[in-house]
Amino acid sequence: MSGLPNPDEHVEFCRRAEASGIDSLLMAFGFTRPDPITYSAVLGAHTEKIKFLVAVRSGIVSPTYFVQQINTLSALTRGRVCINIVAGRAPDELRYYGDFVSHDERYERTDEFWRICHALWRGDGPVDFAGQYYRIEGAKLNTPFVSDERSRPEIYLGGSSDQAHALAIRHADCLLTLPDTPKRMEPKVRAVLESGTEAGLLVTLVCKPTHAEAVEAAHAIVASAGQKARATHNVLRKQSDSVGYTTTYDLADRESAWPTPYLWTGAVPYLGPPGIALVGSAPEIVDALFEYRAIGVTRFLFMGHPDFEQMTFFGEEVLPRVREREQAGSLLT
Repeated sequence: MSGLPNPDEHVEFCRRAEASGIDSLLMAFGFTRPDPITYSAVLGAHTEKIKFLVAVRSGIVSPTYFVQQINTLSALTRGRVCINIVAGRAPDELRYYGDFVSHDERYERTDEFWRICHALWRGDGPVDFAGQYYRIEGAKLNTPFVSDERSRPEIYLGGSSDQAHALAIRHADCLLTLPDTPKRMEPKVRAVLESGTEAGLLVTLVCKPTHAEAVEAAHAIVASAGQKARATHNVLRKQSDSVGYTTTYDLADRESAWPTPYLWTGAVPYLGPPGIALVGSAPEIVDALFEYRAIGVTRFLFMGHPDFEQMTFFGEEVLPRVREREQAGSLLT
């Protein structure tokens, strides 16, 4: 897999996202990809509306320098930046970056990181902080966060563990988690919602004109991935200490591939936990979104296969139906 950026192709993708009514695009972090902050600045210079959801891990840079980077990006994009906090899911990959702390320690460190970041965005004057992982003395920045709407970026936190939920309540605007059935998810996100933090799903979308076509497309994704991909993810599964990943792998193992009429786990062994998918026609996908909305889920971070095609179909067929139902009196926001 190449980590080289492809600006021409990705600028086109960003512009299609704008035309499709998409709010923001995830700029993921990892050794297989370009640096998300640098690349967001490049793509932001060629777009008008789309926001960039920049993934960040504590332990990679100092919190002061990170806020300086994000504030600079906000100035270059007129505030079109938000943050996806990722504590990390695979210890072996974290070690590429010199990060050797345990799962629970990563969350403790991330808490310190964001306490410092928020203090800088609040403008608390020179910031002093002495913790187990970070020590900051007299920190200040002359580059502010630039936005007509906010004094800091909107913050999403990805995770399913108790530590992730607690961290989202303290520091994030929205918790992003992998899906389960609405019935099983409802008690898991209740405390997050009661705190005033939103809940969202990270989920693959397989949407076609008919249910049969969507199911066929879903199985084609698995066939295209092949047994080599399954073997790779068997290895990755053993290396991950992510609660969300472990839970989703277990869900794919222990139940039917269809925990609900629209939620499909069949691609998880081949694509990993983010391969858990909502599958169906446009009206069926809308019904699924509203079922999750009924338990308080208000944000959705979709992946598509192929992503350009699925995003276009979503913008043309799914999103208008969502808006129509909203106008008819739905609570989905």
